[in-house]
Amino acid sequence: MVIIDERDVMREEPTPHGKIGTCTAFRIADQVPNRSMEFRKRILHPGAEIGLHLIEHDEVYYVLDGEGEVFADGKSSPLKAGQAAYLYTGDNVGIRQVGTADLTMIVSYPLASKA
Repeated sequence: MVIIDERDVMREEPTPHGKIGTCTAFRIADQVPNRSMEFRKRILHPGAEIGLHLIEHDEVYYVLDGEGEVFADGKSSPLKAGQAAYLYTGDNVGIRQVGTADLTMIVSYPLASKA
């Protein structure tokens, strides 16, 4: 078992896949040896977006707070607190913050091989 305090892994950085705005990233799983999945908390600040990118695994965006718009293969859908977007291998995906509040979410997916 490994216990991680999110305050120990928090950092401000540009958003992934296009550096569209800024976010607070909590790279929780990075601290776990021999792991087989990725698990991150990410806060997209107003105007921020994880740009479109092709995924080679199933992936889940789960919204804890705020509102976003998720994209997958040319389709878009609103996403709010308590909702999850399950995205499929081979999809071209992204998500953007909408509204005035930060978009706080969990991103999780399997790794191709153990870290």
